[in-house]
Amino acid sequence: MPGIDELIDLMSKLRDPVAGCPWDQQQTFSSIAPYTIEEVYEVVDAIERNSMDELKDELGDLLFQIVFYAQIAKEKDLFNFDAVVDNIVKKMKKRHPHVFGDLDIKTAEEQTTLWEKIKSEERQNKRDSSGRTSTPNSVIDNVPKTLPGLTRAFKLHKKAAQVGFDWDNISGVMEKLDEEINEIQHEIDNGLNHHRMEDEIGDLLFVTTILARHANVDPETAIRHANRKFERRFSRVEALLAEENINIVDASLEKMDALWDVAKLEEKNTEPGRGDGGGSE
Repeated sequence: MPGIDELIDLMSKLRDPVAGCPWDQQQTFSSIAPYTIEEVYEVVDAIERNSMDELKDELGDLLFQIVFYAQIAKEKDLFNFDAVVDNIVKKMKKRHPHVFGDLDIKTAEEQTTLWEKIKSEERQNKRDSSGRTSTPNSVIDNVPKTLPGLTRAFKLHKKAAQVGFDWDNISGVMEKLDEEINEIQHEIDNGLNHHRMEDEIGDLLFVTTILARHANVDPETAIRHANRKFERRFSRVEALLAEENINIVDASLEKMDALWDVAKLEEKNTEPGRGDGGGSE
């Protein structure tokens, strides 16, 4: 059976400066980063579609990306794949003292609190290249700026909430949501200034991620589900129009709205257990 050593050897051959693949030879950390993001999303997509064969393939693609980075690092005398593994093993053992030590943790919530405490201590103990302690300036430092916008907003406020900067309950978030909608309406009533509208819509989206956190919903998962729901229903509208020999560009909004309601009703009747099949969307 092939193992990780075979994959590492394969990557080394692909990067060989003489006999390797020209495309693989010219890649850098930065050039393959977009492919890594794409592979992560493909893993998530396979999971959400419950396609285990595809998940197997996508996990392999993601693992290949990690080996790729490690090979480039090895060539630069930075670290190798074994060092990556060693580092994560040590980190996980340190962050799970209730499993690999004597600490008593009973609930997932207690573990989450402990995890964040240990991470905070690790950040405070990191040293910069001159050997000086490098302490983050803010509790919201270290939230990657390259995350998708909704995910980053979710994580930023989650960090702030851990030190008490949060509403006590979801009702407070709903009131803030109403406030942001009213501010958007104010901008609409006063001429739709682009920059102010951009700010207000951004505020609304940010508060929506806070609502998602209070409701224990991942905002990126929610928007992906909403996207798929829209695709499903819009495609059905197109199909229903085709059955009536109507080109969609010639259909009225009233006609499309009526067929949208038909598509919703069909979903509700055929998939009553589906979480996004009914409701008032």
